[in-house]
Amino acid sequence: MGGRQGALRTGLGCALLLALFLLGFLAGWLMKPTKKTTSSANAYQNVRQKLVAEMKAENIKQFLRSFTKFPHLAGTEQNLRLAMQIKAQWKEFGLDSAELVHYDVLLSYPNETQPNYVSIIDDQGNEIFNTSLFEPPPQGYENITGVLPPYNAFSAQGVPEADLVYVNYGRTEDFFKLEREMGINCTGKIVIARYGKIFRGNKVKNAILAGAKGIILYSDPADYCAPGVDPYPGGWNLPGGGAQRGNVLNLNGAGDPLTPGYPAKEYTFRSEVDEGVGIPKIPVHPIGYHDAEILLRILGGPTAPDSSWRGNLNVSYNIGPGFAGSYSIRKVRMHVHTHSKITRIYNVIGTISGAEEPDRYIILGGHRDSWVFGGIDPTTGAAVLQEVARSFGKMVMEGWRPKRTIIFASWDAEEFGLLGSTEWAEENAKVLQERAVAYINTDSSIEGNYTLRVDCSPLLYKLVYNLTEEIASPDEGYEGKSLYESWLEKDPSTESKSHPRINKLGSGSDFEAYFQRLGITSGRARYTKNRRTDKFSNYPVYHTVYETFELVEQFYDPTFTKQLTVAQLRGGLVYELADSQVIPFNCQDYGEALRKYTNRIYNLSKKHEEQVETYGVSFDLLFSAVMNFTEAAADFHRRLKEVDVNNPIAVRIMNDQLLFVERAFTDPLGLPGRKFYRHIVFAPSSHNKYAGESFPGIYDAMFDIENKADQRKAWEEVKRQISIAAFTVQAAAGTLKDVAKEQGTSRLEHMANS
Repeated sequence: MGGRQGALRTGLGCALLLALFLLGFLAGWLMKPTKKTTSSANAYQNVRQKLVAEMKAENIKQFLRSFTKFPHLAGTEQNLRLAMQIKAQWKEFGLDSAELVHYDVLLSYPNETQPNYVSIIDDQGNEIFNTSLFEPPPQGYENITGVLPPYNAFSAQGVPEADLVYVNYGRTEDFFKLEREMGINCTGKIVIARYGKIFRGNKVKNAILAGAKGIILYSDPADYCAPGVDPYPGGWNLPGGGAQRGNVLNLNGAGDPLTPGYPAKEYTFRSEVDEGVGIPKIPVHPIGYHDAEILLRILGGPTAPDSSWRGNLNVSYNIGPGFAGSYSIRKVRMHVHTHSKITRIYNVIGTISGAEEPDRYIILGGHRDSWVFGGIDPTTGAAVLQEVARSFGKMVMEGWRPKRTIIFASWDAEEFGLLGSTEWAEENAKVLQERAVAYINTDSSIEGNYTLRVDCSPLLYKLVYNLTEEIASPDEGYEGKSLYESWLEKDPSTESKSHPRINKLGSGSDFEAYFQRLGITSGRARYTKNRRTDKFSNYPVYHTVYETFELVEQFYDPTFTKQLTVAQLRGGLVYELADSQVIPFNCQDYGEALRKYTNRIYNLSKKHEEQVETYGVSFDLLFSAVMNFTEAAADFHRRLKEVDVNNPIAVRIMNDQLLFVERAFTDPLGLPGRKFYRHIVFAPSSHNKYAGESFPGIYDAMFDIENKADQRKAWEEVKRQISIAAFTVQAAAGTLKDVAKEQGTSRLEHMANS
């Protein structure tokens, strides 16, 4: 009995001690502050300032000089050596790990013994004019080996002969003009299109749809020469013998053409090459404008329909088909012997593991491969990536570590269809969908030197604006002012003059698989030209042998301060995303963007008011879903302000909601005919891969709808796409609801049932 009483007293004593402990714990917990203290906030900001101050323009210059000494085309020994150099430097910088990750993908190269060129032939088949086989090398590079002649990767092989037709930029509307208004049929013809306005692969696709046997691409001075500027090396304009290289695939996000959707590893099943995704069935070849002028000068047929069809060559820009007058018996012959082969490529992947949330990833990635020296594309980006990695590594060696894991990526084979980045995304898709917070792209850091350009998810708008307010502007005449101020003055938003312009993400670089397929919040930033006055496309020597270190040093960024500014912004984005206690996304900006995009697509439908009424097309459910998302976002950010930042579970819950909101805008079925583009709000335009389109499913369904044979069926597809968009936006709103409360019935359901 005494033993039982002792045990009882002991039990009561333990219970009392436990109760006192819990009471003290709760009292202490409740007395904790719910916001960051001033000292901790200052310390946090000081770390970022130290990181940014560590970045040096001189280092970027030296990385650029080192990386551009030799050509480094994907699949070559030079590019592998560069990958190994970057890997070794990352380890030296202090990253936790750096490794090469390989894939075996389909690449495309010119035939070394049978060159590609274009001829004019007489009625006996004799070649009386041949285009150049190579570009004249720039001074100082005459003895460099490994420079391949201009070519269009993945062109079909062939030696077609036909009359020539000039098709302007080769856009959808250009072919409509020829066929519907001018009565010119391109079937069985060879067409010639000038580079610019849209992705070259879209030009080739349009030519195939028009029935062409082959397509010649050239760079017109109107698009690749700025007024009053000399050709390189005297200036930064394109010389007449320069020709733009580039792939002409229509992959629509598939990655390696032989293993769409799956990583191109040793164990992966591969299609036959002639069944590869997006590979054109006609020959394609690029030429310089000196050669193009000879072809265009003797074209017959009607003159250009208007000034938008005329470039700056000394020709009349006749359309054809065929040559004029005494030249009418002559035709054009293409010689294209480009071949494809499965080739090993190498990504470099480096990591800094997070101290508190190692299972949350921020990815900073950009490609390393280039068509020749890559003076601007991509190496101004690769040099910036290297300096950002060095600066982060130094911070780690000094004892700092981010809350979340940072992944650095040097991608291979971007120029061949975003292959290295897409294959890695495919191999790691399950992990990335669960763990990736954001992807920041680090392709070319300059394409001009006038002002900043940013393309990103609306979730990043506020973070971008905040960071640019704290970075000094490198622009002449803006000393003492912020990057935000110079950016705002030079390129204000068309919707709100109080903010700088931010563009929609399209494609054309390595963020594609992460944003468009996996739904990972993404962004990119670089310096660009004056959008309002500079009418030339991109930068004039794009993808030519003239993209050298000297081009950048002498003309684009002599002090390397523009590239340093981009490094500071890209590095600042990575730091904030990796080390902020609460992920710095703003869902309310997304709501405002959705409202704007919905109004735009609705206004587009009003051009067909009669059909909209006849077929019962309504946007009401989409407007309602956007309103629901806007309200859910406002409520979410109200709760976010009140969250106890000292409660790691509460913070993690809110962060997870922020992390997955972008994913909520993806549809596993993808867009019609483009299953790897799964984002319902954003996708590359079907008519120009480089440009972003909002609500692409609806937009594509309405494109050229008045010429569809079955109008009822066409408008039913519009209604289906509106339904998909409304559901997706409503589902995204649901992800922002308070997880502790029952969500109840949505306004969308009420409207549908009323």
